[in-house]
Amino acid sequence: MTDTTLPDATIASVAKPATKPARPHFSSGPCAKPPGWDASKLAVEVLGRSHRSKLGKTRLQYAIDLMREMLALPDTHRIGIVPGSDTGAFEMAMWTMLGARGVTTLAWESFGEGWVTDAVKQLKLDPTIIRADYGQLPDLAQVNFADDVLFTWNGTTSGVRVPNGDWIPADREGLTFADATSGVFAYDLPWDKIDVATFSWQKVLGGEGGHGVLILGPRAVERLEQYTPAWPLPKVFRLMAKGKLAEGVFKGETINTPSMLAVEDAIFALEWAKGLGGGAGLIARSDANAAALDRIVQERDWLGHLAADEASRSKTSVCLTVEGADEAFIKKFASLLEKEDAAYDVAGYRDAPAGLRIWCGATVETADIEALGPWLDWAYATAKAS
Repeated sequence: MTDTTLPDATIASVAKPATKPARPHFSSGPCAKPPGWDASKLAVEVLGRSHRSKLGKTRLQYAIDLMREMLALPDTHRIGIVPGSDTGAFEMAMWTMLGARGVTTLAWESFGEGWVTDAVKQLKLDPTIIRADYGQLPDLAQVNFADDVLFTWNGTTSGVRVPNGDWIPADREGLTFADATSGVFAYDLPWDKIDVATFSWQKVLGGEGGHGVLILGPRAVERLEQYTPAWPLPKVFRLMAKGKLAEGVFKGETINTPSMLAVEDAIFALEWAKGLGGGAGLIARSDANAAALDRIVQERDWLGHLAADEASRSKTSVCLTVEGADEAFIKKFASLLEKEDAAYDVAGYRDAPAGLRIWCGATVETADIEALGPWLDWAYATAKAS
């Protein structure tokens, strides 16, 4: 058993572990592929065919149907596959629906700050901005729900999430816009509290990038049909046709040409999820992974959680502090692990405080999280000694 409390003078003697994670993929996006994934297992009949062919539309609709089933999404909410990954989906929602009333933006990490920049500098909306430092959650009691409210459900770069939907009133006047890209499929989301949600397949499903998913509740559809923004909209953002919602977007008729290979990859992941028992199975796997990583943290004095409050700590993109570490140390730390094929892409996000970020979403195996612990000891000791 490695002694993780040794002083600096002796910690350099930590031996290189004999066992590596079987799949050392801990990136927070694109994330590990589902266990058992192989490119040869993907259905390819649709490749080389038009996405508007009967087969193409059938496969796109099948992907939408599987997402609805795995998310237990009510029939009141529409699902569309759109361009530009989660970023494209969220910006589509902002550009098409904001401006009808006041806006409040919540920011406690880089992607939330990105939506602040869009609202202020691009859309010129003069929003109310409620911020918190990395590792902390803003005071949600300050939110005025007469406004449209923009927030990240799970801060991928800070490891901080909203604990639940209890802070969102049922009788809100404004719309709620949830960037849920690293939260969807990892938490039981309260769809009655979310008017707009966005995500991408490349997070909890371990899918490929480039495609976003836009979920609209009935209040968001009403906004689209009753409000026209003052600014011009590029073609890839247009959700209205002749004064009505372009329903085809939510039936597999994508705005532009999608990668049908990426669609088939997402279908593979969704069918894998269905075999686990659906959304509940995905949540259970994420929970188990986060618990395994937390045990590693609790056993080491030099390792900690950036998100101190467990109630608002991410169970997917878990951000860790390393005692005495700066950016150069973390770069060395992560490089040592990568060279040994023990862990890939575990350095924290570039705008976040120096530290580690370990993806614990459902496509990661708990045994690989457990095998990572001794390698963290070795890399820490080796980096300290160098």
